Amino acid sequence: MTPASSAQAPFSNKLLPLLLLLPQLVITLVFFYWPSVQAVQQSLYIEDPFGLSSEFAGLKNFAALFSDARYVESFVRSLFFSAAVSALSLSLSLLLAVCADRVVRGATAYKTLLLLPYAIAPALAGVTWMFVMHPSIGLMGRWLVAMGVEWNYLLNGNQAMALVIFAAAWKQISYNFIFFLAGLQSIPQSLMEAAAIDGAGPGKRFRDIVFPLLSPTAFFLLVVNIVYAFFETFGVIHAVTAGGPAKSTEILVYKVYFDGVVGLDIGGSAAQSVILMLIVILLTVVQFRFVERKVHY
Repeated sequence: MTPASSAQAPFSNKLLPLLLLLPQLVITLVFFYWPSVQAVQQSLYIEDPFGLSSEFAGLKNFAALFSDARYVESFVRSLFFSAAVSALSLSLSLLLAVCADRVVRGATAYKTLLLLPYAIAPALAGVTWMFVMHPSIGLMGRWLVAMGVEWNYLLNGNQAMALVIFAAAWKQISYNFIFFLAGLQSIPQSLMEAAAIDGAGPGKRFRDIVFPLLSPTAFFLLVVNIVYAFFETFGVIHAVTAGGPAKSTEILVYKVYFDGVVGLDIGGSAAQSVILMLIVILLTVVQFRFVERKVHY
């Protein structure tokens, strides 16, 4: 057998790889690309609520959004919300992964319990924390009121935002925990032992060895968590606050739903979804362009 022939694929069927990829390609086309094209098209028209007539409006829907103070407030609120959810979920999951990696007895049970929240739907996670923190019937909510804290997220916008941030971050911790734990377990113990022999304490070993080796995992999770905060937290917010009180928890993804489904502003809602998509794409590009420079592979 010649070297050229040994480098060839073990089968010559060129159609089989395409057939294996076909289901995923169809799903991506139908549920991602086609809705995106539809959103761009609808954002250029003004439609009646029943879709019976439409009028070409060009960029008027986009111009109307940025002249709307409520939309600008929702835009700023979404940036704060995504940053808070990403920071909280990443920091807590890293802490839990470090603790679980050191556990010897009962390690499997600890890791299983930490993974369970990932199987919970976002809406269910929101309902869970709503019942826990409710000022009248919630266990923690009633305890806070009994301790003299003026706790009522149904009326206080800052408390409502804090609650949905915590609920959304709690839902994402398990996903981050899986990757951080896998990254920790892939670090050679010989490096840690050599650093300990050289006199490096636990904090210095984590700063100089563990975290740099975890940076590719942390960068990947940073991108995933920001996308999650922008797109996948609708169920949490809808279940806990429904955007209230007084729109204090209405982030961009929820405003798209409210204006399109409740307000029946099809063109304006489509324009919002296009802008939201562009924001996430821009943030992802910025992260890969600048943040990745500090990642050590």
